[in-house]
Amino acid sequence: MRKDFLRTLFSRMLATYMSLTLGLLLLSGVIVGALMSGFVMRREKQNIANEISIVTELYFNTTSSIAGQNAAILELNTIARHYDGLIQIISVDGAMAQYASGSKWNEIMSVRYTEEEISRMLYAVSDLDASSVRFTQLKGSFQALAGTKPVIRDGAATHVVRFYIDITEARGAIGMAYAEVMLVSLIAVLLSVIAVYYTTARLTRPFMEINDIVQKYAKGDYNIRIPISSVEEATQLAVSFNNMADQLKDLEATRRSFVANVSHELRSPLTSMKGFLEAMQDGTIGPEEHEKYIGIVLSETRRMAGMVNDLLDLARIESGKTALKLEIFDINELIRRTLITFEARIYEHHMEVDVKFAQEQYYVEADSAQISQVLRNIIDNAIKYSPDDTKLRIATYAMRREIYVSIQDSGQGIPEADIPHVFDRFYKVEKAHTPTKQSGTGLGLSIVKRIIDQHSQTITLKSAKGKGSTFTFTLKRAPVPKRSTTDGGKKYGT
Repeated sequence: MRKDFLRTLFSRMLATYMSLTLGLLLLSGVIVGALMSGFVMRREKQNIANEISIVTELYFNTTSSIAGQNAAILELNTIARHYDGLIQIISVDGAMAQYASGSKWNEIMSVRYTEEEISRMLYAVSDLDASSVRFTQLKGSFQALAGTKPVIRDGAATHVVRFYIDITEARGAIGMAYAEVMLVSLIAVLLSVIAVYYTTARLTRPFMEINDIVQKYAKGDYNIRIPISSVEEATQLAVSFNNMADQLKDLEATRRSFVANVSHELRSPLTSMKGFLEAMQDGTIGPEEHEKYIGIVLSETRRMAGMVNDLLDLARIESGKTALKLEIFDINELIRRTLITFEARIYEHHMEVDVKFAQEQYYVEADSAQISQVLRNIIDNAIKYSPDDTKLRIATYAMRREIYVSIQDSGQGIPEADIPHVFDRFYKVEKAHTPTKQSGTGLGLSIVKRIIDQHSQTITLKSAKGKGSTFTFTLKRAPVPKRSTTDGGKKYGT
């Protein structure tokens, strides 16, 4: 469970934002503290460098008289109190004058330097600036900055001036500043945790909901829809998934209907054929009637073979395996040739064919074999569902860049409620599935629709009860082929 959580988008976003926020806050705290500490220390070091020069000037240049000495001592004590420090003026022979701000310097004041220590002080530095002021940790918690400057008179070092400043409070203030910065950083981190958690949760919640619903989709429940989120990306994803669910639901309904229809279309004739053959085998049907029932079995066999072929054609078209072989041809001529194949059936039903071409030739760009199948399927239905002694009307006309082909029968028409479904697989207007002379597989118009769609064209149906049906489809218009003659012969080029 813990490993799964660490792999989630929520946990990774939270860890990333928290690490980044915490790192930036801590870095800013350290930088601010270092800047404050550096500023305070530089200021104190500069004070020592400035004041030690003043102390040297006061002590050695104003002590020629008693009044000058008293004034210098008063000034030195004032400087010591002002900086809460200690001023030491050490002679090379070990004599020392000291001026302190309080008793806390007594321990340092009681120290007597040896000649060797004084010698090291003299030669350790040749002059004093802020960079030569050093931090020193005294006994206990006493912290100070100490500056040392040699006094040169007549070319020889005679004294060493040392100036200590107590920086315990300054260091404490710096520590407090660090603590405050860290406290502010922790508060900021806490607020960031809340803000990042809330923001991350809002960002990831829609995707978690989508994941839960997709899991239900995987189990076949397509009725649930993903709620629309306020996050634009999640909204687009939710809309896409909802559209997918609608399509999957329709596809599942189509699949179930397809399986049920195929099962029914195959089971009914197979059951009938099985019954006839068993009856002939056990003698229930006498030999004198065998020819009749064998004819029925053959008829059903041919019908099932036609349905299987239609299913294969439909599957090839829908899978895209049937590539279009586009060519330019005369659609009027194709209609004439197709009608010739139905001549016997038209004569049998005593039908009159009314063909009206707005122009003698209409050239289109399409797959002639597939368009021929479209014509055969529609004309076959028109003959099949029209009574005898009626009229079949076929017309072609042009509008803009398209050629319109219209086929009208004289049948009973299609109810308005059935019109939206006539191009569905296995859909039949007659609800009875008992095979009749007029019954088909319910796949012909579905194949027609897929072929027309594959050509990026349209097909429409107009029908009214008792007034027949009119199917009209479009084809892309093509220019008339150019004709050229050579040596009296005719050649046609596109």
